[in-house]
Amino acid sequence: MEGNLAKVKKFSDNLDIYNDCPTWRLGLFALNNIATNLYMFAMGYISMYASGIAGLLVTVVGFILTAMRIFDGITDPIVGFLIDKTDGKFGKFRPFIVVGNIILGIMTFIIYTTVHKVPENIRLIYFIGCYAVYIIGYTCQTACTKAGQACMTNNPSKRPKFGLFDAIYNAILFNGMQIYMSSYLVPKYGGFGEIGLYHELITFTIIVSAILTSLAIVGIWTKDRSEFFGLGSKTKKVGFKDYWPVLKGNRALQMLVVAASTDKIASNVASNAAVTVMLFGILMGDYSLAGTIGTIVLIPNILITMFGTKYAQKLGQKKALVLGTWASIISFTALFALLVFGDPTQISLKNVGFMTIAFIGVYILARGSVSVSGAFVIPMISDCADYETYLSGRFVPGMMGTLFSFIDKLISSFATTIVAFGVASIGFADRMPDVTDTANPQIFWMTMFLFIGMPMLGWIASLIAMKFYPLDKVKMEEVQAHIQELKNA
Repeated sequence: MEGNLAKVKKFSDNLDIYNDCPTWRLGLFALNNIATNLYMFAMGYISMYASGIAGLLVTVVGFILTAMRIFDGITDPIVGFLIDKTDGKFGKFRPFIVVGNIILGIMTFIIYTTVHKVPENIRLIYFIGCYAVYIIGYTCQTACTKAGQACMTNNPSKRPKFGLFDAIYNAILFNGMQIYMSSYLVPKYGGFGEIGLYHELITFTIIVSAILTSLAIVGIWTKDRSEFFGLGSKTKKVGFKDYWPVLKGNRALQMLVVAASTDKIASNVASNAAVTVMLFGILMGDYSLAGTIGTIVLIPNILITMFGTKYAQKLGQKKALVLGTWASIISFTALFALLVFGDPTQISLKNVGFMTIAFIGVYILARGSVSVSGAFVIPMISDCADYETYLSGRFVPGMMGTLFSFIDKLISSFATTIVAFGVASIGFADRMPDVTDTANPQIFWMTMFLFIGMPMLGWIASLIAMKFYPLDKVKMEEVQAHIQELKNA
């Protein structure tokens, strides 16, 4: 045992042995996730478009979006298998990134500009077909975010930096887009009932996502080569039959899936556009607060995430995720108490009082904690991929990332349905809540359940799963030392 630890220490001290890469390349490649998250944000309003503009029932749309997310999960292993089999002139990942982004742009444009014009008797089928093609493009590009990191670097101290970039970019993206929606588009068009709002939203999304995708391709360009794929030429070939052995034998992947998927369904519910409208637009009475307060908490959010990244570099990503999860539970409990025992209508930047100051203070800690707990999920998938190479000699980042996504999406697919049935149960069966609705106790308690209660359940499941997750910092150094020995054999 002492001999193994000595070898691990010798390996970790010799950074030249690692497949390292410049930090700026990690920063550029992280933009691939932002490029797809931009579409995810834009499609977050699809329920409002489908019910308010295209005339489909709220509950029907909820069922469709849940079914499409399950379909999204089913396509993941297929795309992952194709990624692992690909190794051509343009690499393993770049072709899928480009094709995926092109499909996303085309299908988003088609959905938001044509569904409401299609005859009613075929409108639902048309919507489902278009959305299914959109999902294929989304899968192609998002699978590369999870899988591509494995070839970027295997340095345990460098991988958390991807999580830092990703967290900073996402904070800027979602806060910026929330401001764009609440302070510009919604006031400009007077609510979500005008088609012009959706047209302007998707035009912006298509252009910016294409730019971000181009930058991500530059970031991965020099690393998307065979010598950075696992054991290089010694890597074992894989087939579909290997999916089950990988999932069955990789405890790290199993526990990460449990932790991340339960968090995902909860966060998808809490961040749903309808929930944001209910919290800020109805309970607080000022929907623009969603964007304005998001801007206020942005810098503190980034600083808290930077602290979490430093912690992860020193003590490992597992410990950082657990720390962020505990902090999320504590801060959201305080947020719940503040909203229940205080008056949400007193939260205003026009007349700043105790409720405003207290809410912003607690919200800063809450959002920062969530960013820390979520920042390391994607880098930890690469750890799981290396762990599989350590266990079996297979280098299957595509399989690893898409197996993760398949189960993650299968579970989290019910987020939209939960929101749809939640708001339907309090009287919104024919449409989603809008900023013009009046607050009442039913809306308040449903908002508390969706915005705070659901995330709490997810975080508790994460803490339980991390008890059985084997890849702490010492174990990852041992994994990389063993892989290097196999390469040098």
